[in-house]
Amino acid sequence: MHSPASTRPAYRSRVPGHWPFAAKRALTRALLTATAVAASALHAADEARPRVAILATGGTIAGVQAHPGAAAYRPGVLTLDHLLSQLPGLEKVAHLDGEQVSNIASQDITAERWLNLARRAAAHLDKPEVHGLVITHGTDTMEESAWFLRLVLRTEKPVILTGAMLPATHPEADGPNNLRSAVAIAASPSARGYGPLLLLNGELHPARDVRKTATEAIDTFQSPNDGTVGSASPAGPAFTVSASSIRPAPGGGFDLAALDAATLPRVVVVAAHGDADATVVDALLALPAERRPAGIVLAGVGNGNASAPLLAALERASREGIIIVRSSRTGRGLVNRNMEVDDDKLGWIAARALSPQKARILLALALTRTRDLAEIQGLFDEA
Repeated sequence: MHSPASTRPAYRSRVPGHWPFAAKRALTRALLTATAVAASALHAADEARPRVAILATGGTIAGVQAHPGAAAYRPGVLTLDHLLSQLPGLEKVAHLDGEQVSNIASQDITAERWLNLARRAAAHLDKPEVHGLVITHGTDTMEESAWFLRLVLRTEKPVILTGAMLPATHPEADGPNNLRSAVAIAASPSARGYGPLLLLNGELHPARDVRKTATEAIDTFQSPNDGTVGSASPAGPAFTVSASSIRPAPGGGFDLAALDAATLPRVVVVAAHGDADATVVDALLALPAERRPAGIVLAGVGNGNASAPLLAALERASREGIIIVRSSRTGRGLVNRNMEVDDDKLGWIAARALSPQKARILLALALTRTRDLAEIQGLFDEA
């Protein structure tokens, strides 16, 4: 006997390879829906990834050894594109916008290059879609660049400077991990409000206090007065102090748009040492007026002191209109007013917590605003 016609589809559906049309259509719809949902989820995840700008300036992180195993190397050789090509998966952490601003050894940094770097940084940070900024930089003057950016950038977004102590071709190169960590921190909302931070060896240092303390050690950067603000890894930052504890830029910072490298006041550093005489300062005073420095920072012994002949030469310079700032070569502690030197009588400035090289930067910028000694001292007190 034949089965009723109404039961035939059910019977045929048991035959391998034969599906009812309605079932096929339902399955197709389900697959299309699942695909659309998955695509939407992937798109949402992609949109949720933060955007980080990376500005490359050269340095050891982009350096190449003379030959495998060599201690000698050339900094500022490899491009940012090459550095990023060695970090697979970094694009999963953030959308990356890269720019090669320069490719130099950082001892060759100039006021013109600082201003260009700051303006490129500001251009990226002004974009609403950019969450943070990474700057790759040579370690020799990284602390100075961080301090300069602290004084001229007005942003709450993370700005992370990083580099390396070993060139990119070294088998134990530290640059790749530093760069991964820097991107993760620049992408992190918890890094907002700290101002520019320097990242190396898994440590985060504030721009004001950090200084390079060793010629070759991986842990060369230290912040001897205030300490680090936290630690860093490719997983992100772990802060030990709040952003509110970081001093704001003195005087509210300086107007980047108003600064010009050609007219930025020239400030030099003169070092104190045993048997120091007046030779260097007298040579500066002998220069034509247009080449004389507007300011001199004394890298003094102890609490910003110097030999009697050097102090006398600085007093002569002061009488001729050159602003004098006393700082210390010691690397730690404050230079206070009127300790061993009568600043009130001489009309000199005490650098307080700033190193000689950072005092030089602040004085140059301060002189674009004022020559009033009390106002300049106020800026150093706020730093």
